[in-house]
Amino acid sequence: MSAATTLVVVCIGNVCRSPMAEALFRARLPDVDVQSAGLGALVGQPADPHAVALMRERGLDIAAHRARQLPAWLATRADLILTMDSGQTRGISHRYPHLRGRVFRLGDGAPHGFDVPDPHLGTRASFERSLALIERGIAGWCARIAPDAPPDGTSPSAPSPRLPD
Repeated sequence: MSAATTLVVVCIGNVCRSPMAEALFRARLPDVDVQSAGLGALVGQPADPHAVALMRERGLDIAAHRARQLPAWLATRADLILTMDSGQTRGISHRYPHLRGRVFRLGDGAPHGFDVPDPHLGTRASFERSLALIERGIAGWCARIAPDAPPDGTSPSAPSPRLPD
């Protein structure tokens, strides 16, 4: 992946999981165009207050985030699309068959791949559990596409990431 690379993180509503993943990826991969969207987005809605609070605790601000649907142009432009569960991966791959090989679960970045459960309308604890999985998946993907990037995203000049083979 290069400076012009686009990474899209997808969930259902684009108010919980994908906005958190977007913020965390942006911190780790500053040279990558990271965006998020939903498959059944709650268009125009802000990120869930639990998500906002958890990101704030990590020094990241997602308060201005507004949910949006995954548009065809963004899906097509993306070099890598990461979903939160296998159903979303299948849905995108079915809708956009030409994207095969660019659509994966976020959990596929870690050993023993996993789905990230949707914490929408849940407790802070459910958001914390989902966030722990998101962070684990991001660590795995960053190790694959930007192995020289620091784990906390503090480097002002992160190297250009590479897509996995």
